[in-house]
Amino acid sequence: MKFASTDTYVAPEELTVAVNAAITLRRPLLIKGEPGTGKTQLAAEIAKALGKTLLEWHIKSTTKAVHGLYEYDAVARLRDSQLGDPRVEDIANYIKRGRLWEAFAHPDLPVLLIDEIDKADIEFPNDLLLELDRMEFHVYETRETIKAKQRPIVIITSNNEKELPDAFLRRCFFHYIRFPDRDTMTRIVDVHFPKLQKKLLSEALTLFYEIREVPGLKKKPSTSELLDWLKLLLTEDIPPEALRAKDTRTLVPPLYGALLKNEQDVQLFERLAFLARRERG
Repeated sequence: MKFASTDTYVAPEELTVAVNAAITLRRPLLIKGEPGTGKTQLAAEIAKALGKTLLEWHIKSTTKAVHGLYEYDAVARLRDSQLGDPRVEDIANYIKRGRLWEAFAHPDLPVLLIDEIDKADIEFPNDLLLELDRMEFHVYETRETIKAKQRPIVIITSNNEKELPDAFLRRCFFHYIRFPDRDTMTRIVDVHFPKLQKKLLSEALTLFYEIREVPGLKKKPSTSELLDWLKLLLTEDIPPEALRAKDTRTLVPPLYGALLKNEQDVQLFERLAFLARRERG
């Protein structure tokens, strides 16, 4: 059971090695990297490549670790008791399974995505240590212990918004997705736009990487934003010549709203272009 690049996802060799090592060790794979480098999509591609079910747990700032185990709806049970509903006799009717429980109970080996774990409270990772280690947890309301039929393939993503505890990191296999170099990016674009004119792709990538190197840029454009931009260039039939410039600072990119995502960066480009034009004039 080995993961490799798929027809919709280009995985560099070091990433495939990390994925397969985590699968072999049955350790959670902790993935970090710039936003837009395919961290979340990786779990879906692993499930697709291995023919497994994907279970997704997207973390928010209000998410607690117990939400991944189960939730007991005491309010619904109280309401039903007032209405004389016979369901109240069995407390299990008011237990809602979380994603971890679903993964533990799944008849086949599933892929479990815990997405953006660093969005939650700092104690969130520590609160999952025991469950991820022993692959079991206790349901206090029904007095039963839920044990995993087999260790799921766990993919955990982080955008580095918070430092994760050392005890949690020790239990994971770690990989940082480096931003794709030009050759890898070309392969990624080919997957999404196989008929893209080579001249347009060359000019677009040159401008894209130059934009990422502009000093003072608050948010560098990501892979997903490049793909959006290319789609717009094709739709609007923008010629390669429109992207060519000796210096990125002389040009505010056409359809820049796909690449530059805040007013500070737009103003930076406009200011650099103005200064460059004044120097030449």
